[in-house]
Amino acid sequence: MYTNRSSLPFGIKPVGFGAAMIVNGALIAGLYFFIAPTIGPMIRDTILDTRNIPIPPPPPPVQKPKPTTEAVREPQIYTPPVANPLPTDLPPIKTTADPPITPQTPDLGKPEGTAVSKPVDPPPPPLIIAQIDPRYAGQFQPDYPASEIARERDGKVAVRVLIGVDGRVKAVEQLSATSPAFFDATRRQALSKWRFKPATRGGTPEESWKVMNVRFEMKNL
Repeated sequence: MYTNRSSLPFGIKPVGFGAAMIVNGALIAGLYFFIAPTIGPMIRDTILDTRNIPIPPPPPPVQKPKPTTEAVREPQIYTPPVANPLPTDLPPIKTTADPPITPQTPDLGKPEGTAVSKPVDPPPPPLIIAQIDPRYAGQFQPDYPASEIARERDGKVAVRVLIGVDGRVKAVEQLSATSPAFFDATRRQALSKWRFKPATRGGTPEESWKVMNVRFEMKNL
């Protein structure tokens, strides 16, 4: 043992030398572990296999409904016409405390030759026609002419009589007659027996003409 201690360099202890060797060995082993290349099975490059996959065609476009060109008719609301519509463009009415003063124009007089208008008279009142006096209605029918009785003939007479203000017949005019005998009988009866309420205008009696018809019938004899 003494021989081994003397063989080491001067000043170096065996324990410290052994520890240094262990530390250095551990460092070298660690470096080798990280630096040394990894040995393993060789990996070959893979080949990419490509194939064409057909893409389905796009669907046909959906046709949208065409808008109708016919315009939508709105329901018409009937508005009755307004009778005598009031105007809407009238100016506003201005009110004043005092009425407006109308300027007076001087009277220059009427020029010569100017016609003076006369006041128009009111129209006369209507004429109320004459009527048969009911007190003498039983004397209206004339006597049947004897010549016409012998012939057994009916007749008609239309006359126009002038009625005076007293209601008596003043004149008789023939319009039509079946025979002269019928007219003569009617004329005599009208002048002697017929009585009327005379025509009046505003309550005043007036002469007037009136048409009368007379019938002669055998059945009434």
